[in-house]
Amino acid sequence: MEHPIDKPKVVVVMPAYNAAKTLRITYEAIPKEDVDHVILVDDGSRDKTLEIAKDLKLEVFVHGRNYGYGGNQKTCYTEALKAGADIVVMLHPDYQYDPTLLPSVVAPIKAGTADVVLGSRLLAGNVVQQGMPWWKFLGNRFLTGIQNRVLGQKLAEYHTGYRAFSRRVLEEVPFLLNSDNFVFDQEMLVQAVHLGFRIVEVPVPTRYFAEASTAGFTASVNYGLSILALLLRYLLHRHELLTQKQFECFPARYRRAE
Repeated sequence: MEHPIDKPKVVVVMPAYNAAKTLRITYEAIPKEDVDHVILVDDGSRDKTLEIAKDLKLEVFVHGRNYGYGGNQKTCYTEALKAGADIVVMLHPDYQYDPTLLPSVVAPIKAGTADVVLGSRLLAGNVVQQGMPWWKFLGNRFLTGIQNRVLGQKLAEYHTGYRAFSRRVLEEVPFLLNSDNFVFDQEMLVQAVHLGFRIVEVPVPTRYFAEASTAGFTASVNYGLSILALLLRYLLHRHELLTQKQFECFPARYRRAE
């Protein structure tokens, strides 16, 4: 077990795209006493996201065009590491996930009992009653079951956007090799499992409302197919049938000669 982190630097990263309607309320709900720094990455928004972020005095990085959800996270984590983060929390600026639960999300990493923490919607009550479409719920259950079987885990769900990483995870997982699209989240978890990092879940209720970002049916189907393709690539790598750099840990490639 790793030792607890006494006074970690906690950095919140907010991957933003057209989040003007919800950014302010999301930021204002963050418990500031538990956070050292907030970084927002604007992925080519066409609304007033950038203007509001500047007004809130966040550290803001702007993409020259829309690179996608995964591409946004790559910038988020790169800049969080540059800022000296010990723990990085991804919080969507659409107010779907409760910012006030941030202390619970980072607690297992602070205690030294986890490397990755997922805020699980399925541990926090009936998500269909909370507003999740029934077809998304069924898809979540189906994909989570397959992922648990392939990865040897017992997670309630893999598809939450509320997650925290220790610095070591972001330094060792080659996330820059991942997709720029939504499957990025799942690639990160497959890499974390493969490299032996500990994943813990905490219950996080979720809000569903008009302004909250959500993928439609077609996008969700494509997302599901991309996860199945990811798991196939991982199995081929694990059984040494097709080696892929995406699942290799760069620091493990070398050591200092004695």
